[in-house]
Amino acid sequence: MPAIQANDLTLYYELHGPADAPVLVLNNGILMNAAASWAFQTPALSRHFRLLQYDCRGQGQSDHPDAPYTMELHAADLAALLDALAIDRAHIAGASYGGEVAQAFALAWPERVRSLILMNTASELGPELRITAESWRDAARRGDAEAFFNITVPWNFSPQFIRDHPALLADARRRYTLLDFPAVARLCDCFLGVEFTARLGEIKAPTCIMTGELDLLKGPTYAHILKAGIPHAELHILPGAGHASPWERPEEFNTVVLGFLAKQP
Repeated sequence: MPAIQANDLTLYYELHGPADAPVLVLNNGILMNAAASWAFQTPALSRHFRLLQYDCRGQGQSDHPDAPYTMELHAADLAALLDALAIDRAHIAGASYGGEVAQAFALAWPERVRSLILMNTASELGPELRITAESWRDAARRGDAEAFFNITVPWNFSPQFIRDHPALLADARRRYTLLDFPAVARLCDCFLGVEFTARLGEIKAPTCIMTGELDLLKGPTYAHILKAGIPHAELHILPGAGHASPWERPEEFNTVVLGFLAKQP
């Protein structure tokens, strides 16, 4: 399994697709990992791009240092990972928590961003999102995998998807037993500090914003905030999709990503 030292920690990563293709970095969500997050994207996107999928600190197979995390620290980790892999510039994409990492990276290293793709993500926390994130953090601190699954899953998937995919949800329930809950609590604390809205105008890279129509967590309200703040951004709302739109509407999701990237130099 590939891993590399970057910014004083070990980061797990995967590379897929032609070595000479443009690099597309995929930053995954808070409870996901590089190996599972992009199961419905990797085959389609890797035909056209060199995909870099990785676990940020506190996630999956990367190190889980016992210290506070910040989005700026995550961004510095990504910059160090790109340096270690000799990648100067890349298209930067992120879903949910990964979208907040992508925003932090675009603000700190704009010269390294060819384009930006922000999926089911937010630049700020309204009071309803803050309460939800605090409830996730408090549940993680208790370390009860079953309770944590029950409190988070209704926010992550649309009701129809939950009804139609019992096997997928059973696999997710199993994965929750493997979570490092103290690290998850640190990731939640990090998210609670997100506040990028006032700086969105600094993002000059071509930007694609996507969200699910039925995303109860970081849905159209937050997508419109991003669209209003980022110059020349385009917005796509996927009908019938919840928060995990890359899983719920993979074909539409991949079509939007590939169509957007086809327009970039």
